[in-house]
Amino acid sequence: MRSHDSQPSGCGLFEQELVNAMNDFVKTAETPYFDTAVIRRGARRKQAITTAGIAAALVVACGAGTALATSATGGASHTSVQTAATSTAGDGTTVVVRTSNGKIVRTQLAGASSTAARAALVRYGLTPAFTRVKTSDCPKQQDAVVAVSPHAPTVVHAGDTILVTSCFR
Repeated sequence: MRSHDSQPSGCGLFEQELVNAMNDFVKTAETPYFDTAVIRRGARRKQAITTAGIAAALVVACGAGTALATSATGGASHTSVQTAATSTAGDGTTVVVRTSNGKIVRTQLAGASSTAARAALVRYGLTPAFTRVKTSDCPKQQDAVVAVSPHAPTVVHAGDTILVTSCFR
């Protein structure tokens, strides 16, 4: 313990040495330098990037993203995907598959049996998962495909899982 430091009441030798060490550190430590202009620029940049990202997400979510992506990539190489999107946009039983050689194949599964749907999906390397719903307007007595997810215009690749919904009476 230092002789010039007075010992506060209730403190032991260890506590007083700890207080002295902290006081020495405070007196000798350099004050950090903050460049507020750099900090402000970084914050503005982050805000601008966040705003642009949110705007881009809204454009994609609202459906204009396909047109932007087609025009940004040249458009001509993606005409088959665009055709698939426009021709089957309202159909929930069409699967659009990009094969390993880059070819786009549309497979219509409406009304097919679960066995036929499984065979068609496995042929392209897709993993089918099945659910069943009871409906009175089922096209067959049992086991007719009424929906797939994801469906056109979403393009799937080998290894993706397709949820197939079939109906029964």
